[in-house]
Amino acid sequence: MSETEPIDNSEKEIVAVTKHGQATIPKRFREKLGIEAPGKVLFRETEDGDVIVEHVRSPSEMRGFAARSEAATDTPASEILHEKRDQDRKERDAQFSTEE
Repeated sequence: MSETEPIDNSEKEIVAVTKHGQATIPKRFREKLGIEAPGKVLFRETEDGDVIVEHVRSPSEMRGFAARSEAATDTPASEILHEKRDQDRKERDAQFSTEE
């Protein structure tokens, strides 16, 4: 278990890093980012050299994500795909019939 040391600035906290490179994210930051164990975080470096830690959503958190946005059509995706394939086939057939 790593120990944390609060710093004067409430937005900072020092944490210990084990010899295996593991560190414990302080509870208040986990809560702020919505990180639950087990979970994943993304470390991203900005152009300025700052390192940003971001929460990575799990597949279960993403379930239904697309359904939350309003659909552009009520047509099922499989039907749209079949229509697109038929259209592509007709265009391809027309292209080859005029080349001869």
